[in-house]
Amino acid sequence: MSYADKTLTCRDCGTQFVFTAGEQEFYAQKGFTNEPTRCTSCRQARKQGGGGRSSGGYGDRDSYSGGGGGYGGGDSYGGGGGYGGGGGRRSSGGGGSRGSFGGGEREMHSVTCASCGKEAKVPFLPRGDKPVYCDDCFQQQRRSSRW
Repeated sequence: MSYADKTLTCRDCGTQFVFTAGEQEFYAQKGFTNEPTRCTSCRQARKQGGGGRSSGGYGDRDSYSGGGGGYGGGDSYGGGGGYGGGGGRRSSGGGGSRGSFGGGEREMHSVTCASCGKEAKVPFLPRGDKPVYCDDCFQQQRRSSRW
């Protein structure tokens, strides 16, 4: 499919900006169906300001930024890694190094450890089809399952 540059209007500042053919191709490759609604400078300002919300969840629909990332490539989208996230070990301290997915405290759920029976808090709602472990048993399981 061939793409042509489009002129769009920024929803924040009202200025016109160009959605280049290369950017359109990038969006298509990533499976993004919506065009950008903000110019490059407003997008960068939102990333720096943490997205403008503090409701938690995944941030705003059009800025999937996560710390150093933006959409993952291309010069006007960051280029530092897309979707963010801190990786590594879970933090039970309310959010830890999760990137900047909207801020706010992370909702924790109480569960009973499938191994030792202690109460544990986890950042997800267990479905019941897999065992859930406390931090200590989880680490023990990870160590024993590695080769």
